[in-house]
Amino acid sequence: MNVRKLTQLAMLTGVALIIFVIELQIPNPFPIPGVKLGLANIITVYAIYRYRAKEVMMIVFCRIFLAAMFSGNMMALVYSFAGSILCLTGMLGLRKIIDMSHIWISSIFGAILHNIGQISIAVLVMGKGILVYFPFLLVSGCFAGAFTGICAQLFIKRKTDDIRYD
Repeated sequence: MNVRKLTQLAMLTGVALIIFVIELQIPNPFPIPGVKLGLANIITVYAIYRYRAKEVMMIVFCRIFLAAMFSGNMMALVYSFAGSILCLTGMLGLRKIIDMSHIWISSIFGAILHNIGQISIAVLVMGKGILVYFPFLLVSGCFAGAFTGICAQLFIKRKTDDIRYD
């Protein structure tokens, strides 16, 4: 990996981390634990369609680790890691099927897989009673996934439109 690529990946990780920290400051309007927009995932969805799998994993896992450190919530590391593994696996497979003009669809599937990963860890930690939240997480995850996917799709379109072939 060359210095240019490493710098790009570091910048994307930094931007995702900044977005995460800003989102932490926004009060959660929903009384359901785990429901949030996940705006940092805009960077993840963008990276999935612009970089190799190994590079995307570097961005995501660095962001998850640093976000857990910055937020002071190390238990979130376990939940986020489990959700991200499923999400990345699914979305990296979907990018072969779903083209760049339909990234938002891939993002919705990613959000669903992320919720499945998180709720699986929650069941192991807290028991089956936590499954009561699962339908709410799925619905909110679909909306958040659509939003982050549309944002990433607009960002990719913007980046593509800015490329000149002089």
